[in-house]
Amino acid sequence: MEIIGYIGAIIMGLSLGLIGGGGSILTVPILVYLFHIDPVLATAYSLFIVGLTSLIGSGSHMRLGNIHWRTAIVFGIPSILAVYATRAWLVPALPDPLFSVGDTPVTKALGMLIFFAVLMVAAAYSMIRKPKVPKGPDQPTEQAVKFNYPLILGEGIVVGTITGLVGAGGGFLIIPALVLLAKLPMKQAVGTSLIIIAAKSLIGFTGDLKGDEFIDWGFLGIFSAVAIGGILLGSMLSKRIPNEKLKPAFGWFVLVMGVYIIGRELSQLS
Repeated sequence: MEIIGYIGAIIMGLSLGLIGGGGSILTVPILVYLFHIDPVLATAYSLFIVGLTSLIGSGSHMRLGNIHWRTAIVFGIPSILAVYATRAWLVPALPDPLFSVGDTPVTKALGMLIFFAVLMVAAAYSMIRKPKVPKGPDQPTEQAVKFNYPLILGEGIVVGTITGLVGAGGGFLIIPALVLLAKLPMKQAVGTSLIIIAAKSLIGFTGDLKGDEFIDWGFLGIFSAVAIGGILLGSMLSKRIPNEKLKPAFGWFVLVMGVYIIGRELSQLS
């Protein structure tokens, strides 16, 4: 199972490198079902793995000038604050069990997994549906980029909170927001998304470090190294393989995984 888990880590990295998102949604299921890590701890581990992998993956985008730094700051600051607050205060404050269905308690771990699976279905939909073709030039100038500050700030807070709860990078939410709200071209949106994911995930992970928790740094290092190998390979392949074909296929895979998790976890309540 561990071998399959590390293969999953490669796939996660490949997805981030090839299509700029979606891969991090697999990290928690891999950690929970293949490495048998507690779901709440898995969301913390996922933040570190996704953050470090995205940081390395953003290097090539930095070199190519595909990161719009002003957008990254405007979107990233509220997102970082939200994810840190969620990990430091909101997640520990959630009751366990969350509630009961009849005589069956719904634990915090089960509730987070089901919420995560619903998020996977949403992510899958965003990858499967055909994007609208933008009008106008593909690469707007710096002056052409206009900000809808209230919407961008609000989106940053929402994405940061979701990231803190489930440990996913949220690229499938960030990229459409950057394209629609900041009017960035797709290549800049992907590069900017990776640097935002890296910052908010790594800083959010520190919200779990209180001094009395157990963190298996050796495992995190190995898993992250494998995922980083995947994202570097994906970045190279992205120059040859159009992501328009890969994204829907990966979306269907994520959809099947999300539906499977929902069915598996809900069956425990019956």
